Amino acid sequence: MLLLISPDGVEEALACAEAAEHLDIVDVKKPDEGSLGANFPWVIREIRAAVPADKPVSATVGDVPYKPGTVAQAALGAAVSGATYIKVGLYGCGTPDQAIEVMRGVVRAVKDFRPDAFVVASGYADAHRIGCVNPLALPDIAHRSGADAAMLDTAVKDGTRLFDHVPPDACARFVQQAHAAGLLAALAGSVKREDLATLTRIGTDIVGVRGAVCEGGDRDTGRIQPRLVASFRAEMDRHAQEFAATTAAR
Repeated sequence: MLLLISPDGVEEALACAEAAEHLDIVDVKKPDEGSLGANFPWVIREIRAAVPADKPVSATVGDVPYKPGTVAQAALGAAVSGATYIKVGLYGCGTPDQAIEVMRGVVRAVKDFRPDAFVVASGYADAHRIGCVNPLALPDIAHRSGADAAMLDTAVKDGTRLFDHVPPDACARFVQQAHAAGLLAALAGSVKREDLATLTRIGTDIVGVRGAVCEGGDRDTGRIQPRLVASFRAEMDRHAQEFAATTAAR
């Protein structure tokens, strides 16, 4: 399971660089603009320069509207700025067809520029609260649009978490559907250490966190701490080892 950490700017990216051996992907976002809020192009460039070259940089392009051309341009801007993982929050898409149209534009714009870029179609576990596409439709949307991964996060950061809206058995189906389509499955949404056993068991490929590695556990007022990143990764590795041992013993 890969660990994706989301700093909100260059200062926190430097903290990620200090903990680079414990994480896999540095994800650029702007939390005050939403769950998948987009940061500025120059911030992406500065963070790309701040973290080790062997660590891929991911960038969100926002909780986007159903405006395929606008979103495609934003996604290309993130890729030009140095991101190799491009995440699109399908906030304004009310139907799978709308989401597929948006994602097809993103895939073409990004991969025409950089064929090895990794495009992530992101939905929301609490979709019922904002009126966007059903979270369990995301693997099919990602597959039909040519994206590389399907992801779930939470749209409303009010203390509720991923499993509060999509329980573990449904998340397991999400992961299975993604894998069946040849995609990676990414899960986020106020994920905490106590969720890691379940995330490991269901086969999650990428886990995204912010609050769990911030001082005080607060994604908004806390700051990312290298020691918390290292501790979170140690817990991930422990669960992976225990799961592998249990599986081998069966």
